[in-house]
Amino acid sequence: MRVPADILEGKRHIHFIGIGGSGTFPLAQILLKRGYEISGSDNNPGDTIELEKSMGMKVMMGQDPKNIEGADAIVYSAAIMEDNPELIAAKASGKPVLERSELLGLITSQYQNCIGISGTHGKTTTTALLTHILLAAGADPSAVIGGKLREIGGNGRVGQSENLVVESCEFVDTFLHLYPDIAVILNVDEDHLDYFKNLENIICSFHKFASLATRCVIANGDDENTCRALEGLSQRVVTFGLGDKNDWQAKEVAKDPEGAGYRYALYHGGARVCEVLTAVPGEHNVSNSLAAIACACESGVDPAEAAKHVGSFTGAGRRFEILGERNGVTIADDYAHHPKEIEVTLRAARAMGYRRVWAVHQPFTYSRTALLLEDFAKALSLADRVVLSEIMGAREYNTYDIYAKDLAEKIEGCVWFETFPEIARYVMENAGEGDLVITLGCGDVYKCAKLMLQE
Repeated sequence: MRVPADILEGKRHIHFIGIGGSGTFPLAQILLKRGYEISGSDNNPGDTIELEKSMGMKVMMGQDPKNIEGADAIVYSAAIMEDNPELIAAKASGKPVLERSELLGLITSQYQNCIGISGTHGKTTTTALLTHILLAAGADPSAVIGGKLREIGGNGRVGQSENLVVESCEFVDTFLHLYPDIAVILNVDEDHLDYFKNLENIICSFHKFASLATRCVIANGDDENTCRALEGLSQRVVTFGLGDKNDWQAKEVAKDPEGAGYRYALYHGGARVCEVLTAVPGEHNVSNSLAAIACACESGVDPAEAAKHVGSFTGAGRRFEILGERNGVTIADDYAHHPKEIEVTLRAARAMGYRRVWAVHQPFTYSRTALLLEDFAKALSLADRVVLSEIMGAREYNTYDIYAKDLAEKIEGCVWFETFPEIARYVMENAGEGDLVITLGCGDVYKCAKLMLQE
């Protein structure tokens, strides 16, 4: 059930429990720019927390019932568990308490062209790319992105137009709170099986999301599960992909000999439009760029102009982000936390000509690690060397009795350590000139990458 549209009317001070999360930060940023007083709490210090403090948000480390004092409404992230003392106090306060996706839904209802970008993989990159295109084309969008975009200095932006670009996550059906005018489905894969239980339920959920669109659905016509999710829709459907039946198609796809990306010929309705150059690694980003171009054109941008701006997009934060080089070893970081994401990231890395590729992976949640254990082992084995940290449980307890050593045993030559300093020392003592070391995971494994640069 969606929250009442006037729930924040007359409210001044909004408090966020878990304010440092990639999902909550852009919402806090948007509300701050709208004139609200913003406070919040988090358990994990990091770059986002420091950025929020510099913006004028009051951030407390650790969750304490006293933190909500003075707040007119409280927002909490999906990572906050029911027994969290601050959340318990919020619910007992009599003040409005919103889960992060409920607040996001409320915000999306206030725009006339809300573009919700969903998919098991590629949401952040595509949301950031579309935001980049609309900015460069003068469309002045607002945006809620799961990763940082350099042009906007963070995860969120408040524009003056009716264009809103929103990363739309399927986790526990949170994207069903949204009000998309254009609903985008990049792909549909098995994930969050602790909630969905099976692929059929996931496909059904994406179908429900697509049915919320008021204008059209833009979907990957090459993806079998996506096509199943489209069945029975009354909305206009626009497809993209490499296949001939798609409305937006990439042909003559080839690795760019002068850069990390790919070149391809863009076709619309069977007619050639122009050549497109992607600047970010990975052939999967050809498909992501098609989705972004299609969205931009549905929002009034000329196809050739949208295609031109694809080439100046250098990626979102923590999406194959090159952090630096030490003693001939290149250090990169990526948000990949699902076997398919790890696979495409490592394949992209292997295509870049490095001597060896090191994968430093922090498994995220016990359920995902346990339920997709064999898939993780297969994907990580694409790297020349694999190093694991212990599993980051986040919102879960280890009822699965699963540990990093269980995954390490399934990968030849894999080693694991309990702490990031141990990992950083081991990798930098054993990596050689011409190697690429890429940290993988949606937790705080990026801190390990930074330690490596200091070694």
